[in-house]
Amino acid sequence: MLRINLNLTIVTMVVPRVKKDYVSECMTRDIYSSNVTTPKSDEYTGGDRFHWTEYQQGLALGAFYWFHWLTQLPGGILARRYGTKLVYGLGNLITALIGFLIPWLTWYHFNALVVLRVLQGLIAGVVWPSMHDMTAKWIPPNERSRFVSAYLGSSVGAAITYPLCATVTNWFNWGAAFHVTSMLGVIWSCFWYFLVYNSPEEHPRISDEEKKHILDSIATSVQKTETRIPWKSIFTSRPVWITIIAQWGGAWGLLTLMTQSPTYFTFIHGWDLRVTGILSGAPHILRAIFSVYYSKMSDWLIRTNKMRLTNVRKMATCVSVGLQGVFILALGFSGCYPILAAFFLMMGTMVNGAVSASTLAAFVDMSPNYASILLGFCGMVVIITGFISPMVVGLLTDNNQTVAQWQLVFIIAALNTISCTIVYVIWGSSDEQPWNSYGKSSQENEREMQKLTETPKTL
Repeated sequence: MLRINLNLTIVTMVVPRVKKDYVSECMTRDIYSSNVTTPKSDEYTGGDRFHWTEYQQGLALGAFYWFHWLTQLPGGILARRYGTKLVYGLGNLITALIGFLIPWLTWYHFNALVVLRVLQGLIAGVVWPSMHDMTAKWIPPNERSRFVSAYLGSSVGAAITYPLCATVTNWFNWGAAFHVTSMLGVIWSCFWYFLVYNSPEEHPRISDEEKKHILDSIATSVQKTETRIPWKSIFTSRPVWITIIAQWGGAWGLLTLMTQSPTYFTFIHGWDLRVTGILSGAPHILRAIFSVYYSKMSDWLIRTNKMRLTNVRKMATCVSVGLQGVFILALGFSGCYPILAAFFLMMGTMVNGAVSASTLAAFVDMSPNYASILLGFCGMVVIITGFISPMVVGLLTDNNQTVAQWQLVFIIAALNTISCTIVYVIWGSSDEQPWNSYGKSSQENEREMQKLTETPKTL
């Protein structure tokens, strides 16, 4: 919510452009369209709107990701040392507190908004990678895909945020949207600190039976003590880089759909802000639901040995990244048919839900001990799409909001997703890597060797 609240709110923060001939391409004036003609720019000499160009809007939308990559890897390292509870919790709480300042400082200067979004992105960068450390300590391998679908709470957040921001903005003003989402972030933090623990051993209310089941399931792959990090092995690992490439494609496609869809449907199809908010949020509910059921199927395939683990991850990548690219391409060629465009937007977002059984789970498969490090390293690379994508859109559509230009936007995204899928299907792997046990001390290795060579006294 804190990451994407600007995506829709920015539509009401900016002085509308004088409508040009390109509007007639797709203005169908049906029940979805606004019945009010957009006023000319010179009618907005006051009020609460700003004269920002499309390029400036692209800067504002992309600012969150400028340094978001910088704290991805530190987020994984900090989670290993201090635990997910502290790192994940503080990352969200501080980001929420900064959000309260956005309405006030935006009036001071456009650059103040950019700086606040940069700070939010920098601090929130620790959030995603820190989750994997907790996942490795809590979740047995054959339940991993299903649990990682919980990460797609981000989709629930997106589904709520778009209509929520649209409603709050219409009732009050755009500043209220930032206050409401930040307040929800603070309330969430209270629940987080009371209910969440880093490992089964720390949890005061878990049953002995459940604790034993979890610890026995992860005993062979997760080390109990903090170990050295095999940096060289991680940075030179082909499976890690191939998984990062697949994640890059999926991220580019999803960010294009998440970040740009409100602007696309507002300017190209002329849809009302409230309808745009509902349309932008609904696909993410589908994504979360699809993730749960697809992950259950994936875990069943693994548990019953119907398919090798690596092949399960490859199939999920074909769905979450490759099929998404097909739908994005179809969206680009949907032209002035708003119902078709809405359908392809929903399908493209929905199928990405399979990512919980794809690249996200693959990092834990490859190295449970260093899963947070891998996800942090991946995020450091992939998050670059977060500011490249809006800048590309800004450059292509700056004062040129046409169907043809948006078609180029979607073609670029589709090429990214489909090509990255092909790379992963050919060379990807989810096998546990030899360096997962790199950090064991010599004493631990000696004890393990002794256990293997000792003859039981009962024999």
